[in-house]
Amino acid sequence: MATFPIRLFGDPVLKQRARKVEEIDGGLATLVDTMYDTMDEAAGLGLAAPQVGVQKRLFTYEIEDSGPSVIVNPEIVESSGEWVYNEGCLSVPGLQFEIVRPRFVTLRGLDLDGNETVIEADELLARLFQHEIDHLDGVLLLDRLEPAERKQALRAIREHGLNGASHRGPNAL
Repeated sequence: MATFPIRLFGDPVLKQRARKVEEIDGGLATLVDTMYDTMDEAAGLGLAAPQVGVQKRLFTYEIEDSGPSVIVNPEIVESSGEWVYNEGCLSVPGLQFEIVRPRFVTLRGLDLDGNETVIEADELLARLFQHEIDHLDGVLLLDRLEPAERKQALRAIREHGLNGASHRGPNAL
């Protein structure tokens, strides 16, 4: 099983906007397979390409036992409601924050065959989609915090240091 190292907070690649995927080919399929293995090994629910150092607009995810999936060039075309959830991130291991996001989203993107996919999602799946698209836009969950809470989070990161160990658990997106 091949895996990538997961990029951690402080890595400049996490703050850059990923580029649109122009061609879906065998190389992309290989990347996605390795991302599935990486996500599985880290016990994450989702993994965006920038988290493994690849500046392409795609992410993998798996909720429950549905098997892993990928969305290429994802975009949220509709959202509504509000839901607060204690959210974690594989790139900010060991920390979780209450983040407010829309409860319902409609996501549009492509599958690995280049076919358009539209998914209506709520709660955890909707949050996962928003979290991974944030990664594609160079936004970390720390950027979603209020200034005082962000300052406290940055202090905790400095005090505890990011030791490179992936956060494992049900809230790591």
